[in-house]
Amino acid sequence: MYFDPTYLIFLAPALLLAFYAQFKVKRAYATYTRVANERGITGLQAARMILPGEGLGDVGVEGTPGELTDHYDPRTKTLRLSAGVAQQPSVAALAIVAHEIGHALQDSQGYAPLKLRGAIVPAVQVSAWIAPLLFLVGFLLNIMSLAWLGVLFFAASAVFALVTLPVELNASRRALHLLQAYQLTDGRELQGAKAVLDAAALTYVAALAQTLATLLYYVTLLGRRND
Repeated sequence: MYFDPTYLIFLAPALLLAFYAQFKVKRAYATYTRVANERGITGLQAARMILPGEGLGDVGVEGTPGELTDHYDPRTKTLRLSAGVAQQPSVAALAIVAHEIGHALQDSQGYAPLKLRGAIVPAVQVSAWIAPLLFLVGFLLNIMSLAWLGVLFFAASAVFALVTLPVELNASRRALHLLQAYQLTDGRELQGAKAVLDAAALTYVAALAQTLATLLYYVTLLGRRND
């Protein structure tokens, strides 16, 4: 085996975008975690205000360890908030809580992209470990049908990343609407919340770019082998 320099040609732009996205997220979160919202409402208080108002009284709220680990679990109808979000009256906390409630609204309303993403999760989980194995074995043993099967399995990850993007963007749009509807932010704070959500959205764009770049590299590699 040897290192193929064309791998970097394919992946370098996507990796740079990923690093930039992570930088943007951390900077936006660090900035607006230090900015208290005018009403002094913590993330947990905001969740308890919005959920019943949106007909989501059956959605539970629990803590989760770590930072930026907040998420909505559609399987258990549970909103899980990190301590930095649940306990802090910051602009960032409001943005993150509203975004996750956006996912809860998607779930309750049967938002099609969210349902599609949930449906393909099992296939993606399987393909994540079997695709590289099939590709590597097929490529090394010159069994092209096996290598192409690996590419096909890996394509499931690309579909997942592609479907995830509109799900996240829609949740962010819902979040900004909720913050305005419940008068949780003024104009300046709403811009801060949007900065946090836009930075988070960029990470999903970067994830899609990385997946597509890797898929294109695999296809190109097999195409050269066939030639």
